[in-house]
Amino acid sequence: MPTLEWIGKDKVVNHHQEVPYRVLDRQYSYDEAGQHAEDNGSENMIIHGDNLEALKALLPRYEGKVKCIYIDPPYNTGNEGWVYNDNVNDPKIKKWLGEVVGKEGEDLSRHDKWLCMMYPRLKLLQRLLAVDGAIFISIDDNELYNLKSICDEIFGSNCFVSNISWQRTYSKRNDSKGIPAEIEHILVFSKRGQWIPKRLQRTAAMDEGYRSQDGDEHEWSSVTISAPGAATHQGMVYAIQHPITGELLYPPLGRCWSFGQVQMLECMNEWTDYELRIINDYEKRCEICGSDRGVSKEINAIMLKKPFETAQAEALNRYNQGIKKERPWPLLYFTAKGKGGLRRKQYLDKSSGKVATNLWPHIDVGHTGEAANELSVIFNGRSPFDTPKPSRLIERILQIASDPDSIILDSFAGSGTTAHAVLNMNKADGGNRRFILVEMMDYADSITAERVKRVIDGYGEGKKAVEGTGGNFSYYELGPVLLLPDGNLNEEVGAQKIREYVYYMETKEPLPSEHSENEPYFMGLCRNTAYYFYYERERVTTLDHVFLATVQTKAEGYTIYADLCAIPQETLRKYNITFKKIPRDIARL
Repeated sequence: MPTLEWIGKDKVVNHHQEVPYRVLDRQYSYDEAGQHAEDNGSENMIIHGDNLEALKALLPRYEGKVKCIYIDPPYNTGNEGWVYNDNVNDPKIKKWLGEVVGKEGEDLSRHDKWLCMMYPRLKLLQRLLAVDGAIFISIDDNELYNLKSICDEIFGSNCFVSNISWQRTYSKRNDSKGIPAEIEHILVFSKRGQWIPKRLQRTAAMDEGYRSQDGDEHEWSSVTISAPGAATHQGMVYAIQHPITGELLYPPLGRCWSFGQVQMLECMNEWTDYELRIINDYEKRCEICGSDRGVSKEINAIMLKKPFETAQAEALNRYNQGIKKERPWPLLYFTAKGKGGLRRKQYLDKSSGKVATNLWPHIDVGHTGEAANELSVIFNGRSPFDTPKPSRLIERILQIASDPDSIILDSFAGSGTTAHAVLNMNKADGGNRRFILVEMMDYADSITAERVKRVIDGYGEGKKAVEGTGGNFSYYELGPVLLLPDGNLNEEVGAQKIREYVYYMETKEPLPSEHSENEPYFMGLCRNTAYYFYYERERVTTLDHVFLATVQTKAEGYTIYADLCAIPQETLRKYNITFKKIPRDIARL
């Protein structure tokens, strides 16, 4: 697969591994009681800080757990004022640090900077994404093709789902020079190939074609009974004798019957008696399959069992019962007053929703003007953010890519639209979707979190008043690093956060929330190995027989962290104990 090269790529491909692991410090919580210092246990998070470090801080708890990611990164238009400031220790990149990215022609390395910024973030986002999850990335033409190239490299080209065109404007721009941009792009990649989006809710217009013309108690619409793939499903290409006209019915050229022959026979027997019979129609079946290669010389046809006149009379009577609404037609029925082709009933109560295409008109998902107006109402007549997205756009993404209990991540949170959309959907369907927002700018509290507070409580006045969604969140700052440059533990972060990190590095699982008071150093049991972190800030800990006597958890093996070990190697091997020295053997994330 071709890959994209740029200045600095070799220094950022693995830069996400060099980013120090920092803990998250909760600053306050917010719920129906307002803002307060007490931890309300909310799983909704708003994090202020560099999203590269924040994404790494999320790994111990959320790796492989996020069902849907939406990000709206800088488009690199030259007008945004974003700063490349990642701490990459390389002369080529170091000279960029702290520089505002300029316009095309003014800044010859602007695309290199953008790619250096995005690549390590996408690497971490890929790790956070669940195996059945998908990421949606808003972008415009400036970096579309560069973004597609690096996503192909990071997620895999087989995981590319779609390039969605969002109609961002609702008014024509006749005063523009050149070709005005009416759309923006949303690139979609999945964690695994063959990702299937959910269907959208059915609309009233979709249901208008459903009725009950034969007296069936369930409304239905007419759909075809054939499917593409005659060449690969040759056994499903055969004749069915029409019970009223006596003609032989075949699927159209290149197509096969949708049902297997046993099911088709069962359905046809509801009109009159049928049987399977060889009729020597090899050439006709070869014509439909498009070739004689592999086509069986003999395949049974579904033929009338009774004399034609008797079968015809029974079928006509069955058809007229439906016309009079005395008895509904079978699942498979005949068009044109009973003398036409074969069709299938599709019942409304079993019909799936609307398929989401790659064209999202503004009438369905909103536009930039709607987004600005929405934000203006929330903030009492002023829109404090230049480029918000409409909440309906994010809701559409959540409709096709999340479940009612999914975790949703937005690491370029901006004005907080993603949280707004999550809260709206939870209110609408009673779901328990959880959001994680990351915003590096100083307005993370004054705009991002403030918007979420107002959405929870309700906002606007008079006719524009919007009822609150309810909900809660906790607000975090990026805290200190857990491992110091010299390899020692930063004991200021606290024992609990150290335990969370160590357990994750051992198991790639989050630390269990429940702990036994009888085993204060026990972290958890994973894959039949018990993990202990024997650590005290004020004294040196030693793995000895006294400590082993306190171990109560039964397991096939044990991994025990301590400062020192006084147990002989033979004894450790005998009881399948692995000793790990603090801090030497604590792995770096």
